[in-house]
Amino acid sequence: MYAKCGELDRAKQAFDRMCKRNVVTWSSMIGAYAVLGDAVNALDLLHEMKSQRVESNGVTFVGLLYACSHAGLVEEGRKIFASMVNDYDITPKREHYGCMVDLYGKANLLKESLEVIEQMPMAPNVVIWGSLMAACRIYNETELGEFAAKRVLELDPYHDGAHIFLSNVYAKERKWESVGDIRKLMQNKGVVKQQGCSRIELDEEIHEFLTVDKNHAHVDEIYEKLDAVVNELEVAGYTPNKSCVLVDLDEDEKTKALLWHSEKLALCFGLLRQKKGSCIHIIKNLRSVKTVITS
Repeated sequence: MYAKCGELDRAKQAFDRMCKRNVVTWSSMIGAYAVLGDAVNALDLLHEMKSQRVESNGVTFVGLLYACSHAGLVEEGRKIFASMVNDYDITPKREHYGCMVDLYGKANLLKESLEVIEQMPMAPNVVIWGSLMAACRIYNETELGEFAAKRVLELDPYHDGAHIFLSNVYAKERKWESVGDIRKLMQNKGVVKQQGCSRIELDEEIHEFLTVDKNHAHVDEIYEKLDAVVNELEVAGYTPNKSCVLVDLDEDEKTKALLWHSEKLALCFGLLRQKKGSCIHIIKNLRSVKTVITS
């Protein structure tokens, strides 16, 4: 519970106070570090598990691989996957292969990511194809991304992200007829882009924000703070990545969708209300859009 709420220190304190620990509690703590991309502490716990003769299981290795993926530790992830099979005699499941696809994809090793999918002994699911599609979007690999997006739609015909990805690919290639086909398909299916929602708790009260939200009681203060933050980011070289929104939106709509993202609004409200140096916890229903800082 503490880990899911971002309270890693409290999670570790609760873990340390336990008189008896089993593979479930060890794996939960490893998973807590994994969510934050703290591969070092996750791996340290694995070694501590071994020293205390606690046998790892498949869940343990999902956490370890996930931690490596978040931290970008490709070689360490490869070693862990191999060790799971060779040293622990654990047969990889779909989620382990999914972690490897994500690990390679985030490192721009898209060929290796596809090879993992092709060599899986079971059929990849929509999450795995979606992971490859997301990596292709980040690194502008349109051909492989289109292939992955089509596999996503075969498994989930109502997947909004895959429709938008294909629409943007076709628009960039000026295949306007294909863009129209995708839009018509979305309309016929009733597919719309899932709206981002972010929540922040302050003084025991939950504040919820939507993208381009104008309904909060302190809306003027929030947008004023957001403008100030964005100005500072632009000075530092901030450039919004517009690949996550529909290509044929006008520039103003794209800017609003990116800069007025629900998470950014929640963050600015936290900056206004929380003490300097305190930790801001934001709960999201979607991943935040990718942003880029260039020097």
